[in-house]
Amino acid sequence: MVDVLPMLAFLQNIGFPELLVILLIVLLLFGAKRLPEIARGLGKSIQEFKKGVKEIERDVNDIKKV
Repeated sequence: MVDVLPMLAFLQNIGFPELLVILLIVLLLFGAKRLPEIARGLGKSIQEFKKGVKEIERDVNDIKKV
């Protein structure tokens, strides 16, 4: 399995104030009406990514068994 924690290590230094600033910038850029659309699209893309990773892991495990 791919170890994701080292790739996301930069997120350990992000605190609550930084998250608020990021969310405020996103709100200003896209507006309140488009935020639900963006969040929904982001959720679907993360779900598809996870499904793809699971398929690849399954294929790799099948190859190792042979």
